[in-house]
Amino acid sequence: MKKVTIVGAGNVGATAAQLILQKDIADVCLIDVVEGLPQGKALDMMHMKSIEKFSSNITGTNEYLDTANSDIVVITAGVARKPGMTREDLIGINSKIMADVIDKAQAQSPNAIFIVVTNPLDVMTEFAYKKSGLDSSKIFGMGGVLDSARFAYEISQLTGAEVAKINAIVCGAHGQGMVCLPSQSTVDGKCILDILSDDEIATICANTVNGGAQIVEFLKTGSAFFAPGASIARMVEAIITDSKDVLSVCARCDGQYGVKDTYMCVPVKLGVAGIKEIVEFNVSDAELKALQESALSIQTQLANLNV
Repeated sequence: MKKVTIVGAGNVGATAAQLILQKDIADVCLIDVVEGLPQGKALDMMHMKSIEKFSSNITGTNEYLDTANSDIVVITAGVARKPGMTREDLIGINSKIMADVIDKAQAQSPNAIFIVVTNPLDVMTEFAYKKSGLDSSKIFGMGGVLDSARFAYEISQLTGAEVAKINAIVCGAHGQGMVCLPSQSTVDGKCILDILSDDEIATICANTVNGGAQIVEFLKTGSAFFAPGASIARMVEAIITDSKDVLSVCARCDGQYGVKDTYMCVPVKLGVAGIKEIVEFNVSDAELKALQESALSIQTQLANLNV
């Protein structure tokens, strides 16, 4: 069975671990610097086995030696947003954590695929890419899957359609610069541009962009974790099953959508070797402009931070 290491046993990491176990697609190693935290959560999840009927196992640890020979390493470790904080506020702290994780995880699993979840996502993924020396097909970020799920929810709320009949996609920066793509989003096969008004589309796009911040405001002491955990599990499943499903992933563009040498969320085919290819949709001129502006905001941020 494949092995997935999740770095960070907080809410996001633990939720992702639980969902991967319930999918029964891989053994999981949950690692954290806090003694007892990953061990306790892992044991609790193992107690689910007879209820959920999965055969996968999970190990909790504080030692990177236990992560050896992982097929996938998911990095969730880092400080979560608090009310009033932006993802950018987290850079100073989380870049130090990321550097330490990359060094230790790569030493044990040099052939692993890395999925970055730590915020601010686009910056942290670029940082991890440069730190790791990996090919960009093997190191990428989770963000677009989550943003697309939030967009699908907003479309469902407005139209009353079942989410299973909705195909929604969001690209660009993972944050205020995200770009909803109405031209590529459908309800039961019908483009939402043909069934919703401009004002309705503007409203659901705004709600999508603000979805994460709204959760932070509600929780007051943390940020979202159920949907992010599910998004991680969805990406892990696509890799392990070699599905080549098209998902919005924080990937390094090399000319696609007119963007070069920049990590941002774009549609990719995801499989056992990581990113098989970046898919270029026939987006509208307005959407293309928005994607390029989003990329520019990331590039400016990276330049200012000297990442």
